[in-house]
Amino acid sequence: MNKVIIIGCGNVGMSYAYALVNQKCNVDELVLIDKNQDKCAGEALDLNHSIPYSPNNMTIRCGDYSDVTDAKIIVIAAGANQKPGETRRDLLHKNQEIFKSIIADVMKYNFNGIFLVATNPVDALCYYTLKYSHLQASQVIGTGTSLDTARLRYILARKFTIMPQNVHAYVLGEHGDSEFVAWSSAMIGSVKINSLLSPQEKEQISGEVRNSAYEIIAKKGNTSYGIGICLVRITQAILNDENAILTVSSFNHDVFISSPCIINKDGIKRRLKIDLTPAEKELFANSRAVIKKTIQSI
Repeated sequence: MNKVIIIGCGNVGMSYAYALVNQKCNVDELVLIDKNQDKCAGEALDLNHSIPYSPNNMTIRCGDYSDVTDAKIIVIAAGANQKPGETRRDLLHKNQEIFKSIIADVMKYNFNGIFLVATNPVDALCYYTLKYSHLQASQVIGTGTSLDTARLRYILARKFTIMPQNVHAYVLGEHGDSEFVAWSSAMIGSVKINSLLSPQEKEQISGEVRNSAYEIIAKKGNTSYGIGICLVRITQAILNDENAILTVSSFNHDVFISSPCIINKDGIKRRLKIDLTPAEKELFANSRAVIKKTIQSI
């Protein structure tokens, strides 16, 4: 049986849950955990009322940490939200203590599945999830730049009037201000995008991707739908044992940082090596240093 746990029934957690209900997913049981029991129960009831029109017939209920023992995936979406003008890194001091408590409660029940982390700053919080859980590094996955990559592909698809699925381009590094587009490997079909865009156009698109979250938060207060769908895509890759290539945050020597990874039922099967230009290698190294500094700030 494929049991998925969501810890944190806020905007992100419930956008993920609603997307799971609406897509054909290999989930048998969805358990919600939140410190606000009334909200948790209400969310479960509301979601259950959508099942008659859903492609799934999953069981959805409010639960507690004792439910995690036989879970395949725990999605952590709990924590303080990013406020207008606040960077993802500003959240670390608040959310690291929340994660320390959550992981301790989970590991009391011998959880041995996969942690899927959505809370920001996601790279640093993946590091602390691994540290506190003592699981294998392959069992901790952060959403990382999967959303930034989706934003990039959406923008490029609109620019070239093609389907986003035909855009093969990645955002690498930190899920944050030091992230960058690997333009040297970006392609539309078999055509290199480098030959289709001017340096000014590439810089404009990179900035739009990087600043998307700030714009959305300024306008509506939070980002939720995009990350919800990203979480579903990663969930499907795990539960269907897909060996899918997704740009997620995974353990790389001493930090969690995003690059394309093969994901299957065991979590991270392996990281893929992308040929980067010297300038891109420098950007990746800078992003690694930023993440490391963020972790060390605790």
